[in-house]
Amino acid sequence: MNWFSSSSLRRIKTLPGVHSLLLFFSVFGPATITAMADNDASGVATYSVAGATLGYPILFLLLIITVLLAVTQEMGMRLTLVTRRGLADLIREKFGVKVAVLIFLALIVANLGTITVDVAAIKTTGSMLNIPAIPLMLVLLVFSFLMVTKGNYKLTQGLMLLSSLFYLAYVISAIKAKPDWGLALSNLAFPHGVTFSPAYLKNYLLIGMGVLGTTITPWGQFFISSFSFDKKMESGKIFFSQLETYIGAFLTDFFSFFMIVATAATLFVNNIPLVSGEQAAKAIEPFAGQLAGTLFALGILNAGFMGLIVVSLSTAYAFSEFFGLQGSLDSNFKQSKMFYLLFGFQLFIATIIAVIPGVSLFNLVIITQIINAVTLPLIFYYLLKLTDSKNLMREYVNTSFQKWFTIIGSVVIFIASLATLAATFFKL
Repeated sequence: MNWFSSSSLRRIKTLPGVHSLLLFFSVFGPATITAMADNDASGVATYSVAGATLGYPILFLLLIITVLLAVTQEMGMRLTLVTRRGLADLIREKFGVKVAVLIFLALIVANLGTITVDVAAIKTTGSMLNIPAIPLMLVLLVFSFLMVTKGNYKLTQGLMLLSSLFYLAYVISAIKAKPDWGLALSNLAFPHGVTFSPAYLKNYLLIGMGVLGTTITPWGQFFISSFSFDKKMESGKIFFSQLETYIGAFLTDFFSFFMIVATAATLFVNNIPLVSGEQAAKAIEPFAGQLAGTLFALGILNAGFMGLIVVSLSTAYAFSEFFGLQGSLDSNFKQSKMFYLLFGFQLFIATIIAVIPGVSLFNLVIITQIINAVTLPLIFYYLLKLTDSKNLMREYVNTSFQKWFTIIGSVVIFIASLATLAATFFKL
């Protein structure tokens, strides 16, 4: 498989080892933060439900998704570094305002659903950890708004990278659950160990699309492009940015693997149904111990905090690019007024929805992930068109593997999306 362009490989061979390492750390951040934020609270809920409902066989799909995540996010990173433009900006210019508006509407609806789940997760896990829920939620929301509007790019990146370290909690929770590691690892190669009944296969399709929709997100494709552009990275560092993208994709699903294993080893094997990530934190305690449950809950709290910032920023970035406005974390409120107002507006609306009694967060997660999965093939189409253009990319066009793997992945996603919609709305 040819993951890197020949131009990138030629340039890296001319650099000494220490210099290469310094260059790598100079670009480190955007790809890792984008990938890790895919494991936000709605992502944790989806992975938890997947492990509890399907067991270890869902890990086979996770491995394929990891490769697709790495390939497509690398395209977005490379596109920005070569063209010095964001993905949303290029879509508007090359394919028109109507397309831009259509994609943005789908993006903001799905993102609001995701942010709402993140806010609700903060509230719920606060109660579970014996922290006053509403004050905790309000403190984190105000802190997030002030950090983004009063801080700068460097501060935001640093705090998000620090938050990424808290995902180690899921590794400890999975180890405490004492899973069948042989069965878990072998399911990465092929799904087995369960009875593949029609009901199981239907759940595999529905929940599998949820896993896809929460791992490879439309907002992630825009955020990695915009966040990289906002960092003002040099085009000569493309190889190192590509490398970080692949490392970030591995890390996000490395932690997703342990989320699934923790719930599969405790809830699936004991036939305990699950509808949320927060419920998983409580449910695994009798089997893995109080420490495992507490760490799982802390992980959800951190994931909710990280998700509400990154997903809200992705909408604000996309809006600014789609409609030709300034939007940068290094600009002040007056310079990027709409960028910051949209960021805050999303937090406000999500909070209102999250505190409404009777709102089904589980249904919100499912609907959000279906919108994500249905929108993805369209975004991949435009991403491929742009990164295959020699006029735009010069010698940095896609390799054959990148091109055809994404095309095949897009077709499979589209077909699976139609099947998921049919199964969901027509009760097949």
